[in-house]
Amino acid sequence: MRRLIVGGLAVVLAASLVGGPARGATQPHGYVRVDQLGYLAGERKVAYVLLDRPTKDLAFTVENAAGRQVYSGHVGVSTGSWNASYRAVYPIDISALRVHGRYRITVPGAGATSPWFRVANASDLLKPRVTDAVRFFEAQRDGDDVIASVLDRKPSHLNDRKASVYAWPRYESPDSDAIVGSTLKRIGGPVDVEGGWFDAGDFIKFAHTTAYAVDLMLVSQRDLGNRRGTLDDEARYGLRWLAKTWDPTHDALYFQVGIGSGNTAGTFFGDHDSWRLPQEDDTVKGSANRYVRNRPVFATDARPGHLAPNLAGRISAAFALAAQLDATRHPVRARRELAIAAQIYGRAKTTHVHASDVVTALPHAFYPESAWRDDMELGATELSRAAFALHDPRARLWLAQASHWARSYLAHEAGDDTLNLYDVSGLAHAELARLIHAHKTTAVIHRTRSLVLADLRAQLGRGMAHAKADPFRAGGNADDFDVASHTFGLAATAALYHRVTGSDTYDAFGTSQRDWVLGDNPWGVSLMIGVGTTYPACPQHVVANLSGSLTGHGRVLKGAVVNGPNSADLFSDGLGDFFDTGRTCPVDGVDHYAIFTGHGAQFVDDVRAWQTDEPALDFTASALLAFAEQSVG
Repeated sequence: MRRLIVGGLAVVLAASLVGGPARGATQPHGYVRVDQLGYLAGERKVAYVLLDRPTKDLAFTVENAAGRQVYSGHVGVSTGSWNASYRAVYPIDISALRVHGRYRITVPGAGATSPWFRVANASDLLKPRVTDAVRFFEAQRDGDDVIASVLDRKPSHLNDRKASVYAWPRYESPDSDAIVGSTLKRIGGPVDVEGGWFDAGDFIKFAHTTAYAVDLMLVSQRDLGNRRGTLDDEARYGLRWLAKTWDPTHDALYFQVGIGSGNTAGTFFGDHDSWRLPQEDDTVKGSANRYVRNRPVFATDARPGHLAPNLAGRISAAFALAAQLDATRHPVRARRELAIAAQIYGRAKTTHVHASDVVTALPHAFYPESAWRDDMELGATELSRAAFALHDPRARLWLAQASHWARSYLAHEAGDDTLNLYDVSGLAHAELARLIHAHKTTAVIHRTRSLVLADLRAQLGRGMAHAKADPFRAGGNADDFDVASHTFGLAATAALYHRVTGSDTYDAFGTSQRDWVLGDNPWGVSLMIGVGTTYPACPQHVVANLSGSLTGHGRVLKGAVVNGPNSADLFSDGLGDFFDTGRTCPVDGVDHYAIFTGHGAQFVDDVRAWQTDEPALDFTASALLAFAEQSVG
């Protein structure tokens, strides 16, 4: 729900600014920014020092955990100014640091020292972060099968087992989730949509974002070679809920459970109208809470030739990926999963598709996606891969369709986006290129491989062009929504390109993007909770706020990835009020990141700052894929 400007949740984070400035009359002052997770031994490693003014011939040293200096050098050429207070940024290249261990960088001439970071192998550094990301999904579980050890979760929304289906409501405006009218119109049910994951910091559930997360989790699981464990358990948990949303008997796909806000008249409430733990909803009293207590379900037309193609593509991909993983050890289950995938994919509307045929959420402003051919490419590709694994004769038919949708995407939708919730072409292209390489194909399909690889290079090229103009070499737009997801998406795409082609051309860029999102940025904040020493302490997340820590230590929402910096214009009118039932965060009431606002981008660590501080399924799934692919790339 990040694009919706009216309404929405909010939470705050408290941060410690490691390596604060030592002010003096003659020397500059500033901060050293590093990837607080660390680096692989063979990677290019670049940190940055952020200074209040330009300087010359600035030296740095690196010490290990024993306090011994192990490396030294001089900073590189300035990459530019960040804001009026910090007018110079200098890179610190420590690529020569290859010995495994714990280190920190000091710039004596600026009185600045970095947080500690590690140099290690992928198994120790990156793969455990996949497990951390899974932990966030465990915290997002709804229904009866919650995990009590995660933020003291308790069963919630059990009334979803007998939910009613409602007609799509009208909204006050395209950018509002306030419903017009005194009631919702019931059109069906009861249906069982219990379980699944909360989408973000609130309690609404969406098939659109769930499918994206399951797709990326199952690709990661397959490429890591994992067949059991928490990643498999959690991906299957999401897949089971997607199976509940599919109702071919009634020609319906249930794509949303719950409403954001209530109505304009104030006669009923929605999810965003109160701040409470989810287990309270089943028994909340009062007529105005009727749609909180018994949450509405919304369906989309799933008759053959009518199903929203974006949903058909990404949901069929999820079942087809499960079939690939099950093909050898559980072939009966795999064939059942392939059958579901084929049925969903086969019902997609693919002719005379208009913007209104792309279904994500109600209102659409929650997730304003317009692309759909990338989803169809991904669905056909994963169906073909599963069919080849199961020796199904339809494998080449789906391969041909994947080629068609890839070319159609390139002709009609390829533009300025990169891998994220709204555009999965980066993943679809890599998967299709690998599939074509593995099987004999026609000349046309073989040519498709060249085309999709070219588009992968174009996507990475767009990120690199943006990074070249950014002092901290950010490939994503820090002054727009979803920068963490886009940045992890670029890191994943670079690793996928290496995996498909064997080329290391984009490896250093991919590493730099992971670095940026984990602390090598102007704010010095890791956007993944629990990674490093400075990360969001007050995420825009109801359960974390009411059941977790407000200091960033102890019971935190580990593994969650927040939106990250966003347009400073979004905060021009302040943060507004908050629910009395919420816990104030940060506890000291101080905005520790305000001095680092620059280039039109701002990061706010506050319970009300949903624009920067809300975690979500798609953000964290993008991170999970990046860690997995960089681990095996």
